Amino acid sequence: MGSNSVARLSGLVVVTGASSGIGLELARRAGEDGCQLILAADRDLSAGEAAARTAGAASIETVEADLATPEGLAALLGLIGDRPVAALFANAGISKGGAFLDQRWDDVAHTMDTNVTGTIALVHAIARRMRAREEGRILVTGSIVGDIPGPFNLVYNSTKSFLNDFCAGLAEELRGSPVTVTCLLPGGTETDFFQHADLEDTVVARMPKADPARVARDGYRAMLAGETQIVSGPLNKLLSFLADRVPDTILAEIHRRMAETDRHKQGASPA
Repeated sequence: MGSNSVARLSGLVVVTGASSGIGLELARRAGEDGCQLILAADRDLSAGEAAARTAGAASIETVEADLATPEGLAALLGLIGDRPVAALFANAGISKGGAFLDQRWDDVAHTMDTNVTGTIALVHAIARRMRAREEGRILVTGSIVGDIPGPFNLVYNSTKSFLNDFCAGLAEELRGSPVTVTCLLPGGTETDFFQHADLEDTVVARMPKADPARVARDGYRAMLAGETQIVSGPLNKLLSFLADRVPDTILAEIHRRMAETDRHKQGASPA
């Protein structure tokens, strides 16, 4: 399907995880189209707001809320109110690297609640309204690692596997409807992801990374074209192709070498 089928986006756009990285760039893209924006994140949103305002957003509202919690979701949905949402960019996501059994359960649960529970609850609430009025677009940030068993970033990879499959399934349920669902599958991207995930001293953190502006552009264009899935970047397309053909045991071993921290390899005690 061609990427020029819809030239621009208009109306109210909701962007989660809009404080930095891919989410900030998605807000900037929607701002360039003159959209009205609601930006959400669990941290300061001033950078995302400034980027969208400079780009030309018609209006900007922000809510600092943890979407892993019922209270955070209620805060965002309360701000949206009864207004029709033209597009939802469900981009919020977190990770906590390290060996699964060395992690605190609260950190594991927070990753699952942010990446899966919060995302799916928001999609459920907003997509039902879109279906009722027969109009709307949804872009969910998945990942190419959703196809790769992820030792030393196990919960994150597993949540992305869920999101990748969920989007494909929901898109099929809505086939024939004007409401579209697109899953953006980036790989390593130049964001603060590795810092927040405590994965800075890993092989994967030292590898070249994609420009978040390019990743956001790929996802934005695919969403406008109504595509179900988009892998951003030629190298990631190759990695995704190989991941579908290499046995999981080998993929898991490769991922361990990429994501195991230097201090864990040296036998340091878990924090």
